[in-house]
Amino acid sequence: MNLKEIRKKIDSIDGQILQLLNARMEQVLIANKFKTEIEDTDREKEILDRIRISATGLIQGEFIERIFTEMIQESKRLQNEGFNLIAFQGDHGAYSEEASILWNSRLVPFPCRSFAEVFEGVQSGLYDYGMVPVENTLGGSVDQVNHLLIHADLHVVGAVELPVRHCLLALPDTDHRQIRSVYSHPQALSQCRRFLSRNNLEPVPYNDTAGAAKMLSETRPKRSAAIASRLCAPLYNLEIIKEGVEDIDRNMTRFLVLSKGEAMGEGDKCSIVFATEHKAGTLFNVLRVFAEKDINLTRIESIPNEPGDYAFFLDFEGSDKDRPVMEALADVERMTTQFRLMGCYTERRGQ
Repeated sequence: MNLKEIRKKIDSIDGQILQLLNARMEQVLIANKFKTEIEDTDREKEILDRIRISATGLIQGEFIERIFTEMIQESKRLQNEGFNLIAFQGDHGAYSEEASILWNSRLVPFPCRSFAEVFEGVQSGLYDYGMVPVENTLGGSVDQVNHLLIHADLHVVGAVELPVRHCLLALPDTDHRQIRSVYSHPQALSQCRRFLSRNNLEPVPYNDTAGAAKMLSETRPKRSAAIASRLCAPLYNLEIIKEGVEDIDRNMTRFLVLSKGEAMGEGDKCSIVFATEHKAGTLFNVLRVFAEKDINLTRIESIPNEPGDYAFFLDFEGSDKDRPVMEALADVERMTTQFRLMGCYTERRGQ
């Protein structure tokens, strides 16, 4: 071991400390949802007393106490700011977080373990919004999310179309010629299949792209890299070896923004979900309604709902305040066995 290697370890530990501090402050914002007052002297005393007891080893208790006192003050400052939270599935650095920032950079992105946790959190009021992917130009429909959308009592208040640009990330000072294995989500690996094959790199499936970057930073497997977003590089102290390693240039993911309340203002795009009777021509009749009103459809997707039963998602251009749209929605509601206008909103597109 030499000084350079020791400093690398220190840099890695510093990165983990920053991640933990960020995670703590996220929990502070969640806790604020359950508090009637920000000031809680009993809780502050409890924290500092526990720290004094636990302070052992090299670090002096007074130093630790100063750090935690500053953390408590910062926690109260954040709670006073009244931030709104937007939940997404995955670790920090996920493409869903990138979409969240694009939609509204003033919101605080909050990571969740599953899509179901995002839906449940928004429904319960724990999170103000949820950002979920519904389709990808290469991977198709995100079935798990669409199944949850069928029965969710939530509104679609926005959408984001995000270009997915995969990056090959590695630990600092890694010689790219020595990389042999690449970790990432199976879909991301499949989207970079030709790049991996051309460079004789072994794809290793992982839960998600950002999680693979985080794992690489923490466990530091030898001769390895990860495929993830550019956002992951500064978050996990990784270097970008190569950008744009996806095989096809137009790799787009479309996300929906969920909320308990309806969108504010007038939107220019609408989403509905419906079911029809099992009779020939019923779906055609629904689609004809929009054609006769000159309403442009941008998405139609069928999702198995129950055995032998399908739900249909339909997105189209226009506002629910426009007369042709209002008439079309009224006609479709009469023609279907189940119908729900999920929302009218504005869609953002990344560059």
